[in-house]
Amino acid sequence: MPSSVMPNSVMPMSMPAANMMPNMMMQGTMPPPVTNGVPILPNGTTLPGIPTQEESYVENILRMNLGKVATLYMTYENNSEWNAKIFKGVLEAAGRDHIIISDPTTGKRYLLLTLNLDYITFDEPINYTLPFGSMPTR
Repeated sequence: MPSSVMPNSVMPMSMPAANMMPNMMMQGTMPPPVTNGVPILPNGTTLPGIPTQEESYVENILRMNLGKVATLYMTYENNSEWNAKIFKGVLEAAGRDHIIISDPTTGKRYLLLTLNLDYITFDEPINYTLPFGSMPTR
């Protein structure tokens, strides 16, 4: 019989789990958190952490200003028809990667990718409140 083939009756030897990892925790107990403070569950997954501080992303600022008219300046690289385009409309929604505006005269809606966003202007003061009760900025 070739040496690479094991007969069905021969099984590799195994050691009891207690001898393999003497520092392993008993089943059912919660392991300690890793250095970033997120606990690891027995199945190896981690619990999502709760953010300790609100972060000031563009989509959060836009959400504070839904319903206002904004002018969005966008750049589209490698576009032979137009490299830069300006959109003006009412802010309807904002997500991590997109902004939705509507043209008040035509009712047409635009779904714009924030990837192409250069900057935004408003013709009126914007709502912007920093986290944890800080003073609003205008």
